[in-house]
Amino acid sequence: MSGDGRGATFEPPYFAAIFTSEMSDDTAGYDAMADRMVELAAQQPGFLGVESARDGIGITVSYWRDLASIAAWRANVEHAAAQRQGMAQWYRRYRLRIARVERDWQFERRQ
Repeated sequence: MSGDGRGATFEPPYFAAIFTSEMSDDTAGYDAMADRMVELAAQQPGFLGVESARDGIGITVSYWRDLASIAAWRANVEHAAAQRQGMAQWYRRYRLRIARVERDWQFERRQ
């Protein structure tokens, strides 16, 4: 799946890494790095998809098959470098939550 999880269905249980953030005033280079991180995450074993929105606060939820996959992503060298740059430049604050998804259902209005 690409960087947009709308309409995607995964067989529970699976895990969600929920990243909420508030940007600093210096966001130069952020969009390119965010795009690269989605591209890189999609190459990781256990990656299922990602959804993201930003309107004041940013919320990015990445979906993973298991906790080991999330741990491997966290340890990825390029991802770790992006995290350091985020703390030094792009983010005023952020929070990461890991959750186990037990149920998954959706509604979609058909035209």
